[in-house]
Amino acid sequence: MTAPIKFGEGDGTLQAVGGMEGLTKLVHAFYRIMASNEDYRPLFDMHPQPIDTSIDKLILFLHGWMGGEKMYAKKYGQIALPRAHAHLHVDDSNRMMWLNCMSDALQECGYSADLREYLITQLSVPAGRIQQVSEMMRGNEA
Repeated sequence: MTAPIKFGEGDGTLQAVGGMEGLTKLVHAFYRIMASNEDYRPLFDMHPQPIDTSIDKLILFLHGWMGGEKMYAKKYGQIALPRAHAHLHVDDSNRMMWLNCMSDALQECGYSADLREYLITQLSVPAGRIQQVSEMMRGNEA
């Protein structure tokens, strides 16, 4: 009998989303929902077009973040999330929009409530840091 996958341990989270195939499906759903839902469209419009590079970057980043190989760094170099988003004005509304869109994508992909809750809770940390740094930088511009 196999032990249940433990999110956050080793590559347990990556396994829970279905490895690279599941992660790719999730990220594509995330950006499709963002583009097609007027509530999330402001986020989509923040991204450079065509959207392919943003999709690739999120897949590779999340692959490492979920315990897999650090593929983002191999292709794009090291990342500091607040610095990578420094050109954007990210407020509380944008942060919540991003998390809600990801929550919708997780739901659409049929992940368990436990995994959805775990991921949104964990993703809230870097999303909050991006918002904090953005607001601090914007405050310095005033």
